[in-house]
Amino acid sequence: MSRVRSGSPPASAFAGFRFPPEVIVLAVRWYLRFNLSYRDVEELLVERGVGVDHVTVYRWVQRFTPLLADAARFTRHAPGDRWFVDETYVKVNGVWRYVYRAVDQYGQVIDVLVSARRDAAAARRFFERALTTVKVTPVEVVTDAAPTYPGVLDELIPSAWHHVERHANNPIEADHSQLKHRLRPMRGLRSDRTAQTIIAGHAFVQNLRCGHFELATDARPATRVAAAFTELARAI
Repeated sequence: MSRVRSGSPPASAFAGFRFPPEVIVLAVRWYLRFNLSYRDVEELLVERGVGVDHVTVYRWVQRFTPLLADAARFTRHAPGDRWFVDETYVKVNGVWRYVYRAVDQYGQVIDVLVSARRDAAAARRFFERALTTVKVTPVEVVTDAAPTYPGVLDELIPSAWHHVERHANNPIEADHSQLKHRLRPMRGLRSDRTAQTIIAGHAFVQNLRCGHFELATDARPATRVAAAFTELARAI
């Protein structure tokens, strides 16, 4: 029996698409999981007899990534209570953007947020979003020495110990490299909205690969993501 709850509306999210759900979900999974461009996915599908334009693949990724992640949220493991928070940089339509990210002590990506600014308002939005999403209040938050964090944490998580120490934030800084590695083959991110979808989708797949969901628990690690996407496709 599936561990995933079917969402609403009850009509399939794939209704009206001329390609079967298996092809759409395969394309989305390939794009999020591997270091492929949309054109790479187009070529791989053509080799398998499926004629799809790379723009269509882009639209599938933007449409179905949030739906798949949302269908999985009921099966997600609760994150730990020690959070490592930091920002990294990505280019969106030729302009640098900040990406707020957090991981827990077990390596689970807690949340991500693309922001045009690196200030208290952006940090507040990130923490409010993360706290609402995972419904876990950390007992410790590790950050760099950015001056925006103390006031925001005192406001939103006053009970948490705010830890600022050299090298203490290495886990999240090292984790940024996985995101950068995935973004490298792309031909640029088009907008903040599409960047948010792709970066959140990358975090979702990273968490799936690491076993932070009660999905495809009987599958071998090498096939876990594929099995999980198959199960999630039935729920949307």
